[in-house]
Amino acid sequence: MFDQQAFLDGLARGETLGASKRAIAQTTESLHQGFRDGEETGVLLRQRAAFIDTLLGALWDQQDWPSSDIALVAVGGYGRGELHPHSDVDLLLLLGDDGDSVNSQLENFLTLLWDIGLEIGHSVRTVAQCVESARDDITVLTNLMEARVLRGPEQLMAQVQEQTGPKEMWPSPEFFRAKLQEQRDRHNKFADTEYNLEPNVKSSPGGLRDLQIIAWIAERHFGVESLDRLAAEEFLNQEEMDILKREREFMWRVRYALHMITDREEDRLLFDHQRSLASLWGFEDGDKLAVEQFMQLYYRSAQALSMLNEVLIQNFNQVILSAEGDDDVLELNGRFQMRNGYIEARNDNVFSVDPSAILEIFLLSARNDAIDGIAAPTIRLLRNSLHLIDDNFRASEINKKMFIDLLRSPYKLTRQLKRMVRYGVLGRYIPAFGQIIGQMQHDLFHTYTVDAHTLEVIENMRRFQIPEFAERFPVTSRVTSRLPKIELLYLAGLFHDIGKGRGGDHSELGAADAEVFCREHGLSKRDTHMVVWLVKNHLTMSAVSQRRDISDPDVILQFAQHVGDEDRLDYLFSLTVADINGTNPTLWNAWRGSLLRQLYTETKRALRRGLENPVEKQDWIDETRETAIDTLEYRGFTVEEIEELWRERGEDYFLRERAEDIAWHTEAIAGHVDKSKPLVLVRSSIDSSVANTTQIFIHARSSALLFSRICSLLEQLDLSVHDARIYNANGGMTLDTFFVLDSNGQSIAEDGARLNHIRNHLARALEQESYDRHPIQKRTPRVMKSFSIPTETSMDVDKVKNYSVLEVASPDRPGLLARIGQIFMDYNIELQAAKIQTLGERVEDVFFITDTNQQPITDPELCANIQKAIRDALDEQAVA
Repeated sequence: MFDQQAFLDGLARGETLGASKRAIAQTTESLHQGFRDGEETGVLLRQRAAFIDTLLGALWDQQDWPSSDIALVAVGGYGRGELHPHSDVDLLLLLGDDGDSVNSQLENFLTLLWDIGLEIGHSVRTVAQCVESARDDITVLTNLMEARVLRGPEQLMAQVQEQTGPKEMWPSPEFFRAKLQEQRDRHNKFADTEYNLEPNVKSSPGGLRDLQIIAWIAERHFGVESLDRLAAEEFLNQEEMDILKREREFMWRVRYALHMITDREEDRLLFDHQRSLASLWGFEDGDKLAVEQFMQLYYRSAQALSMLNEVLIQNFNQVILSAEGDDDVLELNGRFQMRNGYIEARNDNVFSVDPSAILEIFLLSARNDAIDGIAAPTIRLLRNSLHLIDDNFRASEINKKMFIDLLRSPYKLTRQLKRMVRYGVLGRYIPAFGQIIGQMQHDLFHTYTVDAHTLEVIENMRRFQIPEFAERFPVTSRVTSRLPKIELLYLAGLFHDIGKGRGGDHSELGAADAEVFCREHGLSKRDTHMVVWLVKNHLTMSAVSQRRDISDPDVILQFAQHVGDEDRLDYLFSLTVADINGTNPTLWNAWRGSLLRQLYTETKRALRRGLENPVEKQDWIDETRETAIDTLEYRGFTVEEIEELWRERGEDYFLRERAEDIAWHTEAIAGHVDKSKPLVLVRSSIDSSVANTTQIFIHARSSALLFSRICSLLEQLDLSVHDARIYNANGGMTLDTFFVLDSNGQSIAEDGARLNHIRNHLARALEQESYDRHPIQKRTPRVMKSFSIPTETSMDVDKVKNYSVLEVASPDRPGLLARIGQIFMDYNIELQAAKIQTLGERVEDVFFITDTNQQPITDPELCANIQKAIRDALDEQAVA
C-alpha cells in the first residue's frame, strides 16, 4: 500500500497534487499486484475504500472551512466500503444550512479531487433537501441508506437517517415493491436472461446489482448492514450463504479485472475483454475455446446468484408483504399446496418419498394459472433432491408421461422450463441438455448461450399462439395455431441445437438424441419421425429462402419434394421463424419474413397441386409477360414496341421480377430521353413480396466495375443491400435491381425527399466516367474486431442455370460488396445475380457468375484463385 507518512509529509510541504497522485498510483499498483497474486477481491475493495477514506480525510483537513456545520459523507458503493479501481467515489456534501458561506471552499475541494484523478460523483444538499429528494426518488434514498460520515458532525447524517427511515417514508412493503419493480425493469433491458453473450457484470440478471437489491431490502426491513449479517436460517441456510459469498467474490473479481485491464470503469464483458479474462483465469484453448470455458464459468455463477436472488425475494415477500394479511392456503393434492400464489411442498419428505414429485411440481404449475412460482423452502428441497434424478428416474413411465404432459400444458410453459434449468432439473433429466447449459456461441451471429437460445425459441412458439403477437407474426400465428400436436414443435425446439459443442453436425447429433428421447417417451413412429426430421432440417428453410432463387419454380419443386407434405411444411415454418427470432432479435425484419412467407406459400401450392404436377417454367414466364403486356397496353404501348424493348432479355428477368415491376421498368426505359445517361428509379413498396424494402432500378451501360461502383454508392447513402438482380439487356446495357434497407436493417420511411436524394445521388455519380476504385472507408465495428473469423468461400456450377455459384461467408465490414465487385472485374467475371444476407455481424452472400461468354467458370485453378483473392481482400481488411 502507499506510504502514508510520505503522503502527509508531501501535503505539509505544499505538494498536494504530486503527493496525492503518487499515493493513488502506489495504492492502485499495490492492489493490482494483490489481485494478480490471488488475494480476495472483497478485501482489495475494502482496502481501496479505506485508502480513499484516508486520502479524502487528509485533503479535507487541509481546507480552511469557515463553518463546522458541514459533513463529508461517503454514499452508494463507496459508502458500503466496496470500491472497484475505477468506480465513482460517490460523495454527499451535507450542509446544516444553505451553505453559501462555504461555496468557494467546496468548489476548490471538488476541483482538487478531479485534478488528482479521482472519478467523483457528488451532490451538495442540506438535511431538508436530502429528505425531500429521498421522498421523491427511491434511488436517492438507497444511496443515503449506505452513508458513512468521513468528516464533520455526525449528527447531520443522523438527522437525515432519522427523517428518511421507514417510519417516515418508503415503509418496508412500499420499498420492497419499488425495488422489485426496479429489478424487473432492469432485467427486461437485458432480455431477462443471465445469458447474453456480452453481459453486464453489474446490471445483467445474475449480476452484482441483484445482490445489492436484496441487501437494500434486508437493510430497510431488518436493519442489517449487509447480507453477511442476515443470519436467520429461514432466509439463507449455511450452504446458500456459502454459495452467495463464493459467487459474489467471483463477480467482484470479474468486475475488478475489467476495470484493471481497461483502465476505466467498464462493467460490460465485451468480446474483446472476454479473451483477456479467460487468459487471466488461466484457461487455454482445447476441445473448447478458452473464452468459452471462462464464459461458461461466468454463466453458472450468474445462474447461482439469480437463484439466490429468487429465494431471498420470495422469503422477503412472505415476511414483508404477506404479513399485511392472513395467508391464503389452497390444498392441491396430498403433496403440494398453494400459499399466497406460490406452490409449496406440504412436508419436507415429499421428494425423497416420491421422486416423481420433482416433475409434478412443474406440471401442476403449468396447469394452474394462479400459481406464480415455487416457494423458496421448496426450491431448497428441489436443489437438495437433484441426486434423485438418475437413470431409474429417467426410465420411469410416470415421469416420462409427466414430462410430455408438461409440454402440452396451457400456462407458462417457458417459465417452467426456465425454472427447471435454473434449479438444475432439466439438465439432469435430459443429460444432453445439461451439456449446453451456459455454453456460449462465440460468434457474430448468436445473442444468447445455447440453452438460453433454446428456451427463447420455445417462448417464440408460445407467442405465436397469443393474439397480441398476431400482428407481428400474422402468417406464423395462423400456421402454428392449426398444428395438430403442438408438443412436437416444442420437442423439435428443445432438441434442435442440443448437439452443439460436441463436434460434427449438430443437426444430425440432435436428431439422434431426439429419436432416442421420443421413442423412450412413448411417441408414435409417425410423431417421432416428425420431430427427428424437424431437428435434422431446422436450418433448411432459412437457407433455401435466403440463398436460393425462390422465384424459380424448379427451386420450389425441389424444396417441396424435400419437405414431402403440408404437415411437415407447417411445423418447419413455425420452427424456422421461432429459431431466427430466438437467435438474435435484430435478425428478423420484414425482408427476411417476406422471403420465408414466399417460400412457404409457393411450396404449399406445389404440395396441394401435387408433386407430380409441377409448374412449367415456361408457363410461369408466359403468364408474367402477358400480365405485364396487358398493363403496358393499357398505358398506350403496342405489342411490337414492348417486344422491341424486351429484345434479348433472358428468361430469368421474367421469372424473378413481378409483372407490375417489369411494366414500371419498361415504361421508364421507353420514356428515358437521354440514352447516354443512366436511368435510376427508386421507390418504396409496402407489397408483402418486397417487404417494405426500397427498390432501386438502374438501367445503364454495362461495365465491369458497375456492380462494385453501385455498392460503394449505396454504402455512402447508408443503405444495406439485401437482394441484387443483374440482367444483361440489348445493346450492351444492364438492368440492375437492388432491394435495400437502412444500414440498421429497418425499412426506409416513406420520405419523398430521401428517395429523391438517393435517386439523384446515384444518377449523378454513375454519369461520371472516372471512379475511385478504393471503397469508402468506415470504422470497422467494435464487435468484429474481437473475432478472428476467416472468410469462407465455395464455388460450384449450377448445370440447370448454366452459371457458377460463388458463396461467401464472412464477418460484415464496410465496403465488402464493393471489394468483391472489384475482384470480379479483375478476373473478367460477369455477375448475373446475387443473394445478399446479413446475419447480425455476419454476411452469407451468394453470387451467380459467368465468364464474359456467359459460361460458367469451370477451370479449377481459376476458381481457386478467385476465391483466394476474395478471402485475402476481406481478411486483410478485417485486421487493418
